[in-house]
Amino acid sequence: MTVRVALAVWLVALLFAAPAIADKVKVVASFSILGDLAKRVAGDRVELKTLVGPDGDAHVFEPTPGDARAIAQAQLFLINGLNYEPWAERLSKSTKSRAKIVVAAAGIKPLRFGTGADPHAWQDVRNAIAYTENIARALVVLDKPNGEHYRANAFAYIDELRQLDAEIRASFASLPTARRRVITTHDAFAYLGKAYGLEFIAPLGTSTEEQVSAKEVAMLIAQIKREKITAIFVENISDPRLIEQIARETGAKLGGKLYSDALSARDGAAPTYIALMRHNAKLLTGAMAQGF
Repeated sequence: MTVRVALAVWLVALLFAAPAIADKVKVVASFSILGDLAKRVAGDRVELKTLVGPDGDAHVFEPTPGDARAIAQAQLFLINGLNYEPWAERLSKSTKSRAKIVVAAAGIKPLRFGTGADPHAWQDVRNAIAYTENIARALVVLDKPNGEHYRANAFAYIDELRQLDAEIRASFASLPTARRRVITTHDAFAYLGKAYGLEFIAPLGTSTEEQVSAKEVAMLIAQIKREKITAIFVENISDPRLIEQIARETGAKLGGKLYSDALSARDGAAPTYIALMRHNAKLLTGAMAQGF
């Protein structure tokens, strides 16, 4: 084959390939856990951008110009809902985006925290199944030619999630009731606690933006000492100093890092949602079973 012929073949191939790339549905996910679920459903059939990446805190997210452009060009904007991303609709409106906003937590009965809903519903694997169904349904409606691809991926992933739920349930089943109490930085694990029979106590509420008073910290320290709570953990998205202070003043040993609102980097302990849930369950059961 001459150079000229080879070049012509390459150009023809490029012309045929270009529409396929251009035709990919543009999807934006608000944060890394939701982005991972979307990736499992969509595979390589969409152009996916995640706004708040690994170890990022969606509570304090500030969009970049690149994020605004992605929203403006998107056809689908996946958000958690339950007021987890109060900035999402404002961002969509300010960019004049025509993207369909899909609330992944739609249809889930939320736990209440004070006067509002607790947004961390993904901490119960059964809710992650509902998220997956909502994502798949939105993609099928938007991109009918690839509908069967999305359905098949969703069915396969949901099967994995059901196995994960059973695995986590079994891992916590043998724990003594007296040891099923955990201290974390902010109140992100209530769904995990309700689903699997644990009690989580946190100095901060459901948002990392909240402030805690010295009196509240003192009361928590007294409770930990009084009730001999030994399972104390930092979170990947939170400043560890408050929990470290509490550990020092109670004599409790830190049990490691839990992943609450974000995945880890690819080379970390929780690069996917399933890895995150397995990591947290293993860390929690180990700490509570041994009592440190």
